[in-house]
Amino acid sequence: MTITGIAMGGDGVGRLSDGRVVFVPRTVPGDRIRLREGSLVRHRNFARAEAGEIVEAGRGRVAPPCPHYVHDHCGGCQLQHLAYDGQLSAKRAIVGDTLRRIGKLKMEDPEIVEALDEWRYRSKISMDVKGVGRSDGVTVGLHPYDRPNFVFPLADCHITDFRLMALWRELRSRLVMLPQPLTRLTLRLDREGRRHIIAESAGEPWLNAAELRRALQGSVDGETVCWWQPVDGAARVVAGPATGFPATAFDQVNPAMGMITRRWAVEQLGDVRGQTVWDLYGGIGDTAALLVERGANVVSVDSDEKAVSWGRARLPAARFIAARAEDVLPSLPAPHAVVLNPPRAGLHWDLSLRLTSEPVAKVVYISCDPATLARDLHRLNVNYVVQDVRAFDLCPQTGHVETVAVLEAA
Repeated sequence: MTITGIAMGGDGVGRLSDGRVVFVPRTVPGDRIRLREGSLVRHRNFARAEAGEIVEAGRGRVAPPCPHYVHDHCGGCQLQHLAYDGQLSAKRAIVGDTLRRIGKLKMEDPEIVEALDEWRYRSKISMDVKGVGRSDGVTVGLHPYDRPNFVFPLADCHITDFRLMALWRELRSRLVMLPQPLTRLTLRLDREGRRHIIAESAGEPWLNAAELRRALQGSVDGETVCWWQPVDGAARVVAGPATGFPATAFDQVNPAMGMITRRWAVEQLGDVRGQTVWDLYGGIGDTAALLVERGANVVSVDSDEKAVSWGRARLPAARFIAARAEDVLPSLPAPHAVVLNPPRAGLHWDLSLRLTSEPVAKVVYISCDPATLARDLHRLNVNYVVQDVRAFDLCPQTGHVETVAVLEAA
């Protein structure tokens, strides 16, 4: 089989002899492969398989530098075996194909903005836990892509910031000091350089967090904040300052590229001085801050109360509302422009109806999923015209791509 492209999510794409599309992980365009015996699984309209042998390597194939990617089949990255130029080309094609196929847009593949750094850009890593016990019987790490119920022990993640990996090296020998039984562990770096440990457990509260924090002070540079999150409960600070950046709030895992993306999106609105602009799904207020700089009257809405509280404190010039966007639409002042940055599920149907029934001069849609973006643009094309689309590579080595679409009322 010859691999002809990369699908959304990062799998290579080929065709069986009957014409059916087959998705094969860890392959690149131009690879000639033999499928691993017994790996082919046929579905109604497609198939999945594993590569057994690379008969002839495609021009973009490279040796992945991460041992976990090779030996543990780590599912955190999907494209380490593809040269970076090939990754960018693949992501452009994914966005363009999705917008044409699902969104019914007549457009070429969009321009893509390459990442500032191909490695060590992540400011957050979440690890799962397998096993029962307080030390030797527990494995903390990531999942193989081909065995999602298994967890391999993580030594190093090549796309995660060195500072978080330094923290993880110290924590690995102190797992007994985390709340038990530990179910999930998240490490996060905030805007001020503080490191956050967010430990989720199903048992008693984390009572010795201050002891762990003191133990880390001599071996980890900078301040560490410990959070305890009960299963199905809200996280709270149990050691360290409880004020400042809310480590449980959504933020781009590549903050520098996230800012470049938002800045380009806001620039597409043109002159917004004195104009009312909605910032929906606004999170901690990064987009709102850019809009305020440009003289807009900003109304920022997000359902995360901690994120909204922090945004309100840092940006008193904007109006922040803690609510689901679709629930407060009738109470918002009529906008001149709207910035949308929804989660992977895309826009709520009620919001799509509001935008089509009462068109806004300009809408900028920041999306983390090309498929839901394409669906929503198809719904909005009743009375909007897509003026521009640009992709941004926020997560090199993975199949993820961020996309910004600029719409104007028809």
